[in-house]
Amino acid sequence: MAVRSDDAGLHAHATPDARLAAFIAGHRRLLLLTGAGCSTDSGIPDYRDTDGQWKRTPPVDYRAFMADAAVRRRYWARSLVGWPHIGRARPNATHHALAALEAAGRVELLLTQNVDGLHQRAGSRQVIDLHGRLDAVRCMDCGAHSPREALQQRMLEANPGWAALQAVQAPDGDADLERDFSRFLVPGCTACGGLLKPDVVFFGENVPRERVASVHAHLERADAVLVVGSSLMVYSGFRFVDAAARAGLPVAAVNLGRTRADALLSLKIEQPCAQALGFLLDGAWATAKTQ
Repeated sequence: MAVRSDDAGLHAHATPDARLAAFIAGHRRLLLLTGAGCSTDSGIPDYRDTDGQWKRTPPVDYRAFMADAAVRRRYWARSLVGWPHIGRARPNATHHALAALEAAGRVELLLTQNVDGLHQRAGSRQVIDLHGRLDAVRCMDCGAHSPREALQQRMLEANPGWAALQAVQAPDGDADLERDFSRFLVPGCTACGGLLKPDVVFFGENVPRERVASVHAHLERADAVLVVGSSLMVYSGFRFVDAAARAGLPVAAVNLGRTRADALLSLKIEQPCAQALGFLLDGAWATAKTQ
């Protein structure tokens, strides 16, 4: 891990919790960048191990989803089984800690790579969902948006018996279900009959340009970046840490294991997110003075 001379004091003669508290207390316009590690305590699995490698088969590819009806049937059938788990998920201590940080006036933006909406449920308001939200569905033909729960009911009605299936929960509302999907019926858009896709950015799909531009605008106003629960292996998130480092902003990370940005970090705390950020929930840290 690289240590910058201007942040060297954060590494000397301090426990990890103390160093993180000092980092947060020393910055008033933090850009928070969060990943799957924030939501594992809510029962939502993550994709990668501590070395940043895939734990399971990579998620569905955008081009395959758009081109192949069989891929879409498999995706939506597994989603039908996995969605209820996401719908029942509740914010955990990490989400509440970051909401408390925003309530204290220390957050310029919370940029999340997660698609579960748990930051907003915990009370965070300055949020950009970089990869979209799983609780919404978009028609790829007419652009209409609709609630994911409404599609769930339509799929259950079109596919009797599927609600009783059980499978191990996978990331992002997926389920580890393998069977014959050829007869699974995927409803079309209620407005035009078109192809429906979850309103999330799939692998191989670009993040909307206006969303990227908005993040960069917030980054220009930020005075530091704090990464929470992300290996940053996906470029869509890593690029903002890279831009921050190029601009001379200090970057800290709370993450178990390797990150793509290790060489850019001023501070790295290898602890579970809730353990590392728990001190934010008591409010005492806010009395610390910026040096």
